[in-house]
Amino acid sequence: QLQVNLDMDAKSRTGKTPPRAPRRPLTSIQHGIARVDDYAWLRAENWQAVMRDPGALAPDIRAQLEAENAYTLGLMADTEELQQQLFTEMKERIKEDDSSVPAPDGSFSYYTRFVTGGQHPLFCRLPRDGGDEQILIDGNALAKDHAYFRISNVAHSPDHRLIAYAVDTKGSEFSTVHVVEATTSAVIDSHIADNNGNFEWASDSRTLLYVWLDDEHRPRKVLSHAIGADGQDALVHEQPDPAYFLGLSETQSRRYLLLNASDHETAEIRLVDTKDLSAAPRLVSAREPEHDYSVEHHDDRLFILTNSDGAED
Repeated sequence: QLQVNLDMDAKSRTGKTPPRAPRRPLTSIQHGIARVDDYAWLRAENWQAVMRDPGALAPDIRAQLEAENAYTLGLMADTEELQQQLFTEMKERIKEDDSSVPAPDGSFSYYTRFVTGGQHPLFCRLPRDGGDEQILIDGNALAKDHAYFRISNVAHSPDHRLIAYAVDTKGSEFSTVHVVEATTSAVIDSHIADNNGNFEWASDSRTLLYVWLDDEHRPRKVLSHAIGADGQDALVHEQPDPAYFLGLSETQSRRYLLLNASDHETAEIRLVDTKDLSAAPRLVSAREPEHDYSVEHHDDRLFILTNSDGAED
């Protein structure tokens, strides 16, 4: 009765009846208990394919979602002016042309900035001995042909000649990594796919190590990719346990990359020598339940922050 009353109230305000998803009962049994889900059909069985290609969504599910969206727009139509007013007021409280603090590296300082009216960042650098700004990646220009666009990572090669950036153009959180020349912006590589924005340069400035996502969006492997090559990327490390996430980072010395297999309370870290990718990753300390630690490198030492022996915080 409550649902009927709500539907009638909504119809009186919009002149339209709210879309009602049809019931298609599906019975499943777990632990001897039968459960009936009237709307299980709205859960796309091919969700992995839909993540990569929204066009693969079943027509009946898409029709229901579009009907819900259209009804919502109609219901909220008399608030459009207020929505724009609120949006404008919030924007006026934000510094639109903001920029990050320049980070010096070699002969350049790297930073991110925004332009008034733009929705995406510009990744830039300045010569430290003086000179004009160079825009390395223009997010606004790259986004103009896409309904969805998000840059999740940008990194320059150690020799400053190449720029790699990871971008998602579907909202699926599967990113493609593009590599461009810093001086010309010419694209020289776009072979890395199924990435989550987690990648690092090797010291040769011609190799990228990156995290590969499986069909369930789990970060399972770290692979090595030679810039410009279109063959099979080399496996550096694989994490088969679905309870652990696999991450990739760099020590501040830039001598090692850190392969971190972790859950919320346990860590296991391996070192990859950026000058010798042929060497097997070196295990720092094998995983033990509730043992969390992190690693930094300086000269011939590792500095390890750990909660072992009852340490807190």
